[in-house]
Amino acid sequence: MGLNPDGVASLDTTRPNVARVWDYWLGGKDNFAADRALAEKMLAINPLAAQMARENRQFLYRSVGYVTRAGIRQFIDVGAGLPTADNTHEIAQRIAPDAKVAYLDHDALVVRHADALLARSHSVIALGGDARDPRAILADPDLNKLIDFTQPVCLVLCGVLHFLDLETSREAVATFVEAIAPGSYVILSVGVGNEDLSSDFVAAYKAANLRIYSLEEFTSFFAGLEIVPPGVVPAQGWTGDDEPPALEPRSASFLVGVGRKTR
Repeated sequence: MGLNPDGVASLDTTRPNVARVWDYWLGGKDNFAADRALAEKMLAINPLAAQMARENRQFLYRSVGYVTRAGIRQFIDVGAGLPTADNTHEIAQRIAPDAKVAYLDHDALVVRHADALLARSHSVIALGGDARDPRAILADPDLNKLIDFTQPVCLVLCGVLHFLDLETSREAVATFVEAIAPGSYVILSVGVGNEDLSSDFVAAYKAANLRIYSLEEFTSFFAGLEIVPPGVVPAQGWTGDDEPPALEPRSASFLVGVGRKTR
């Protein structure tokens, strides 16, 4: 990423960007040759990567729809990446046109691009914000102009926490949970794997400073929340119903869950 004469992040299409890699995997159009090349290299290491990205997006679709139908009209999507197919605001506003959504990302280029794509409406905004500093996000004046923290909200951290260590992730989620009103929801997902993962995949994951969480560690992020059925499950198994479908075991997946703050 470079800076233009005004000091604003400028678009460098020769360097791959993780958000644009995801956009490519999800069938979006906001990616370039360098992003597609990196995406294909990653698929060579983990052929499930694109499928996992799509399953995570499908979980977002189902969970945001569930929460919106439960009456939530405010959403804070942290680490949102680039707007692509079926974004949080599109899902929510199809059900409730008055829903408000704030997207936050630590990548200034992603925020700038997202802001241009969203064309800044009164109900959807893109802001800079790092999940490692939830207090700064919560104090953002533009966020507080859109979101009324005295009313229930939905916090979304999909595909974000595995970029953080365990202690930072727990502290971040706990800080957000403390700030939101009773009746609020929290949507979480992380990439996970088991002992069948290839050594190349594990090495690539660690080289990118990504954490492979266990089921117990991920479940601990829901401390103080009531976990919505079917509980903590692989992304493709989250239905919002009591019984998840039977799934074939896989070496890698997204682990997901939805929690509700009851008090």
